[in-house]
Amino acid sequence: MTLVELRGVTRHVTLPDDSRLDILRGVDLAVVAGDHVAIVGRSGSGKSTLLNILGMLDLPSSGDVVFREKPVAAGRTRMRRGALDRLRGREVGFVFQQFHLLPGRSAVDNVAMPLGYASGRQFWHRRRLAEEMLDRVGLGHRLESPPEQLSGGEQQRVAIARALVRRPALILADEPTGALDLDTGAAVMALLDDVASETEAALVTITHDLHVAARARRHYRLDEGVLNPVDLDAASRTTALGAVTAALTTAATPASVEPATASVDAVSRTHA
Repeated sequence: MTLVELRGVTRHVTLPDDSRLDILRGVDLAVVAGDHVAIVGRSGSGKSTLLNILGMLDLPSSGDVVFREKPVAAGRTRMRRGALDRLRGREVGFVFQQFHLLPGRSAVDNVAMPLGYASGRQFWHRRRLAEEMLDRVGLGHRLESPPEQLSGGEQQRVAIARALVRRPALILADEPTGALDLDTGAAVMALLDDVASETEAALVTITHDLHVAARARRHYRLDEGVLNPVDLDAASRTTALGAVTAALTTAATPASVEPATASVDAVSRTHA
């Protein structure tokens, strides 16, 4: 069954000079439980806006948003704010590039925070559930440490634990490795993959890094508000071939040839 679906979604804003800026243009996307989708695109292409609509933080200007076959936004019909907030809090977990942790509060307090709005067992056992999730992300020894005493990678793991503590059906990751070094970023993505697989949650990642995107099973490119499927393997082959050709053309020595890395620009060239 489809978990969340966008049909013909648009999003625009009116600028101070009364002109209209189109951010999303007729986006169609369906995500099923257990899916892993990556969306790549340049800065300013509308990726974060798209993620906010998927996560029901924002509503489209037009088009339909459906979650578990229940309309969130359809034409002029909008789900009531209270019901929307409860649905989002129960079903969606957000992992942002900026960690948004509460300063001066312990790691366990930060992770337990979403459970303060839960009910039943999740509410009454919120500290234990937070401790278990922190242990799951490898921070069982840092329960009482505030963000100021944690490294960037540890803070990101706390943010991930907070996003996952309610076992959401949909995990949305906005440039989750953008503030991390290569090794820590790879570990963070492996952790997201593992936890999503264990809980059969859908994982949607937006990124400019094709190495991160390559971990997904389905790939899309957002360009000027238009979303299209993309073949990352073809883009990577094109990039690698271009790097080798350039090296041979300039008669570079082996020591001066740098490893080819895939980029969003390569995707744009390949699928222009």
